Amino acid sequence: MRVAVGSENPVKVTATRRAFPDTVVEPIGVDSGVPEQPRGREETITGARNRAGAALTQTDADLGVGIEGGVAPVDAAAGHFLIMWAAVTDGDRWGVGAGPSLRLPDDVAERVAAGEELGPVMDDLLDTTGVAKREGAAGILTGHAIDRESALVHAVAGAAGPFLTDRY
Repeated sequence: MRVAVGSENPVKVTATRRAFPDTVVEPIGVDSGVPEQPRGREETITGARNRAGAALTQTDADLGVGIEGGVAPVDAAAGHFLIMWAAVTDGDRWGVGAGPSLRLPDDVAERVAAGEELGPVMDDLLDTTGVAKREGAAGILTGHAIDRESALVHAVAGAAGPFLTDRY
């Protein structure tokens, strides 16, 4: 089986490889069709679906995978959260799955709510570059108990369910 992932981000590619072991995974840069910083579940899921569909149509892969990280306010938990969603398609069927949701610290949430992107905000606060291509905000905000890759593996595996089992 060949799987095309709609991103060249090494963390997203490795997460897809972990969710689809013994499978050829081909990264391809595609547009998500949503803002660089998706806001809310709907926009984040739409970005993941757009990436999966574009990855599939632009390759001769069997499945297309899209992964999108976003931010969303959660009223019941009184805060802004980092959210992660993935989509998988074979062109006819779709699967979607989510990774963990992590509450953003107030100083980060304020900047994100004001319109900044999470990755650059984290880079600025940590005085570094490329956090999104390494441990991600997930790693920083959990003291490295999880990292971005492991969080995204769960989203991709959840989205892949309809293609990995006959339970759907």
